[in-house]
Amino acid sequence: MDLSQTELVLNPDGSIYHLNLMPADIADNIILAGDPDRVEIITSFFDSVEIKKQKREFITHTGHYKGTRITAISSGIGTDNIDIVVSELDALANIDMNTRKPKKEHRTLNFVRIGTSGSLQNDIPVDSFLISEKAIGFDGLLNFYAGRDEVCDREFEKAFTKAVGWNKKLAAPYVANASEKLFRQFSGEGMIPGVTISAPGFYGPQGRELRLPVADPDLNNKIEKFRFGKYRITNYEMECSAIYGLSKLLGHNALTICAIIANRSTKEYSNRHEETMSELIKKVLDQLEK
Repeated sequence: MDLSQTELVLNPDGSIYHLNLMPADIADNIILAGDPDRVEIITSFFDSVEIKKQKREFITHTGHYKGTRITAISSGIGTDNIDIVVSELDALANIDMNTRKPKKEHRTLNFVRIGTSGSLQNDIPVDSFLISEKAIGFDGLLNFYAGRDEVCDREFEKAFTKAVGWNKKLAAPYVANASEKLFRQFSGEGMIPGVTISAPGFYGPQGRELRLPVADPDLNNKIEKFRFGKYRITNYEMECSAIYGLSKLLGHNALTICAIIANRSTKEYSNRHEETMSELIKKVLDQLEK
């Protein structure tokens, strides 16, 4: 299979189109951050930084932390950006940029997203750390890809859509799992396991009302009460589901860990979220280098 110039889009220097990166620029261990400013914070902990590149909102630094080579890259907000970032990082790892053909040997990447999130359960406090065992995509992105059903928890999807009376005018939700390997590696003291919703917006899709009313004012209440076996839905953010789904389809490992900076149930907001994020970054780096 030869990929045409309209499928695999490259810059004049041969770098991948949006990320502006070459294959040698990325490590196997990749930290994803929505906020471009967070990349500098992450790599401030590094012992050395060898690569710094930027195009649009995509900032990439690659360096070493305690002997482990790590890439930190900003995705911007939303699963549409994740479609670009994960797809292009996979292309750098598994497609020959010169021949435009997939490589014979698959290179597996480890994606760890560090983000911020709002809790939906009153017993998950602000300034805690939540590790997403599953992610529910309200965005519909994964529905565009073949093999979607094979990497999703279809029974969870059916139970959820029935329990909340899902509006059929919206994209069908999908449920994707974290990498078992990374989930085991990062679980433990100080990490609350949960099920994360990735919403396609910050306001209406997460039940917030400014001047526009939402279509289902009771949706968050139904989400908070939903149970599926041992699972309950714990938090909202905006990228996790696409990272999990695309990584499963492409043969990579993925995990999201969020600092809880707001509790939607108790209406509390963190007054020290920057310090909390720095603590989470250091914790993730120490676990990643093991």
